[in-house]
Amino acid sequence: MNQTPLHQDHLNLNAKMVDFGGWHMPVQYTSIIDEHLNTRKNIGLFDVSHMGEIEIHGPDALKFVQKIVTQDVSKSQPGHQAQYSVMCTPTGGIVDDILIYKLTEDHFLLCVNASNIEKDFAWILENKKNENVKIENTSSAYVQIAVQGPKAKDLISKLTPFDLSKIQTYRYVQEKLLDIPMIISRTGYTGEDGFELYLPADKGHVVWQTLLERGKTDGITPCGLGARDTLRLEACFPLYGHEIDEKTTPLEAGLNWVVKLDKENFIGKEALLQQKEMGLTKKLIAFELLEKGIPRQGYPLRSSQNELIGTVTSGTLSPVFMKGIGLGVVKLGGECHPRECECHPRESGDLLTVEIRNRYIKAKVVKPPFYRKKKERI
Repeated sequence: MNQTPLHQDHLNLNAKMVDFGGWHMPVQYTSIIDEHLNTRKNIGLFDVSHMGEIEIHGPDALKFVQKIVTQDVSKSQPGHQAQYSVMCTPTGGIVDDILIYKLTEDHFLLCVNASNIEKDFAWILENKKNENVKIENTSSAYVQIAVQGPKAKDLISKLTPFDLSKIQTYRYVQEKLLDIPMIISRTGYTGEDGFELYLPADKGHVVWQTLLERGKTDGITPCGLGARDTLRLEACFPLYGHEIDEKTTPLEAGLNWVVKLDKENFIGKEALLQQKEMGLTKKLIAFELLEKGIPRQGYPLRSSQNELIGTVTSGTLSPVFMKGIGLGVVKLGGECHPRECECHPRESGDLLTVEIRNRYIKAKVVKPPFYRKKKERI
């Protein structure tokens, strides 16, 4: 299995290690619930170095990235703005969801999902035609560390001379932390305020250890993939292979806001325009259980009339709310009335049932996200 540069640090902390998409990663150090709640209250420290980095640079870099992503990268500020986006197939399915860092007008860094690194790299190369660009998989050059939670800013401020209050959400700077040049990005996958640090692979150990040591007074704890998953689910962030894949479009996944249909042509635009005009036949929903139970991926979703209408894509017992929560895909409409069928729940408050081991557990559709962080006072 692949190992991140922080692998030995996890073993030294007696982390429980698992195979995650070919990577030997910590799933937990103490317990998923403790790590989850501490991230909501204090600081969670995550090794996310298994994520991939693909760099695109050259005279036609802007033109090429515009072609392969749904966001309008021409409007992002070089050296400042991080954009969440997706790459689509010609039929509108999602190749991957990514973060785009416009380092300069002709140099982009794409952060891609760990399980999709090789696939994404091959897909990007395949779609390079006559553009004058160089495309590199530089994943092995980086360590990526996520510092998440309401006290994350206080900790990072101790280690860098840069005024972090100048970095808003989905903004970044290229500055020094512990005198090490890196990208300091105010992004994350937990629903909390926090930062993701992109730094040279050989500097990972010293930064990880220093964050743990200096963060003791702020209640920092290392966190594994288990807490990362429950945190992102409470925040209703999609996970590739669950809520999104090449059979699901960003419109069906509720990611309309990252699809700029008014920009110049991009891969998948024609299919997405057609789908918007014709209307969706399925939709991603968030739901909470009204009875005891834990929904899991693949569990059937049924209408109040017991009709099979969809499937759970992700589910868990929320550590914050102590109830079963989940995301799922449901079909819209039915034979009785394709557009207006009341037996196909899709709006907040609509009732449905989750089939859990031959038991029918009552649930209702809710407006996402389940959890929303408290806004920082300026």
